[in-house]
Amino acid sequence: METAVSPHFGQVALASTGHRLITGSYDYKGTPVDLDLSIGEHERLDEAALHKVDYRLRFLPELIDAARERISQDLEDEDSPAVEYMHFHRQNLHNGKARELFGVDTPEEVDADRFVAALRLAKVGIFPGQPERYFVLGFTLGEGFTDEILVAAADEDGVVDDELSWD
Repeated sequence: METAVSPHFGQVALASTGHRLITGSYDYKGTPVDLDLSIGEHERLDEAALHKVDYRLRFLPELIDAARERISQDLEDEDSPAVEYMHFHRQNLHNGKARELFGVDTPEEVDADRFVAALRLAKVGIFPGQPERYFVLGFTLGEGFTDEILVAAADEDGVVDDELSWD
């Protein structure tokens, strides 16, 4: 079986078709971020597609910044998933969690800027067969605090979609 080497996914078996999930890692500012490369049932993973993924990952820091900006913009809309996510988690700040996560004494002090700054990139899903949702970024406030993620998606050119979701 033919293989290719990726700096993010290691040695990858190339296949003509067949659903697969290939895990990898990306070092973002000294912190490893999990990567999931998802290949659809009727999609082909060849060396060129894998190299394209690695090339696009060179711009992940800029994509993360763009996603954070989109989250900040959504926090201005009271009906957005970002606002719902923030309000839900602010209600659960007990026993010093406001200080631990946001550096403030009370949940009421958690504003949009502190909220966005506290979000951590937990995982990046990469879907090479879906150019409109090529990257899916999952942000969290921390595994010890929540299992909920705020999701931003971007196309293969790194343009962040104008819709966030909350899973």
